[in-house]
Amino acid sequence: MTGRVTGWDVLGMWELHPSVVVGCIALVAGYLAWTRRDLSGSAERRWRTAAFLTGVATMFVALVSPLDPLSDQYLFSAHMVQHILIAFLAPALFVLGLQPGPLRRLLHHRWIDRIERTVGRPRAAWPLFVVTLWAWHLPVLYEATLHSERIHIIEHLLFLVTGTIFWWPALTPVEERRMAPLAAAAYLFAASLANSLLGIVLTFAPVGLYPSYVTPEDTLDLLPLIRGRWGITAGFDQQLGGLFMWVLGMVIFVLAIVAAFVRWYRQPEEVTA
Repeated sequence: MTGRVTGWDVLGMWELHPSVVVGCIALVAGYLAWTRRDLSGSAERRWRTAAFLTGVATMFVALVSPLDPLSDQYLFSAHMVQHILIAFLAPALFVLGLQPGPLRRLLHHRWIDRIERTVGRPRAAWPLFVVTLWAWHLPVLYEATLHSERIHIIEHLLFLVTGTIFWWPALTPVEERRMAPLAAAAYLFAASLANSLLGIVLTFAPVGLYPSYVTPEDTLDLLPLIRGRWGITAGFDQQLGGLFMWVLGMVIFVLAIVAAFVRWYRQPEEVTA
């Protein structure tokens, strides 16, 4: 890109990666085929379908919108927003979007049931998610993702998989596999603390924790816009990224905790109805 780059140019930096486009189309097609017997009828089925499709859209935006080039080369803060969408929000929407009927039929298969009872329990799902989240923000692994597209893809896939596993015990539509509301609230609160600690560490770490953002390779001619017109220095960018991980992550967890308390509040009414 040559000439003076503007914010409008940045907004137009959508890159439709074939693997992402094909993957999202396959995910939607697979979901609709899997749940075709359960898509009509109740409002619950409709909102679950909407949640799943929103999850796919969230993942799509995170991977092909201007967030992707900004996070790959220029802004740690943009990368943290991308991580929140991929590791937190999209997986939660995927789990919320699953239909109870097809899931129960799937869990009738012994080997699938065995896998669910192993990795889908809180004692396995929680550390798997938290350790994965922290590990990929270690400078050595984080820098590796910025210099290797293959490693970056592996990171995103692990975020999606472990994020989905994490949300399963708290949000699964299969009621007999879902945690009790108060237990789910405690589970989510503990994860929120772990994520907040990561955000705090990133916010207050010395500038240059990730050297690639201090002196980025300006292949898109965006550095004058980012450092000049926008005034985003490397130090401010790192602090902003830490705050995004800390605060935006906390907002998602708080919403889920509130939902757990609402479910707990409604339980006596549901039992006596």
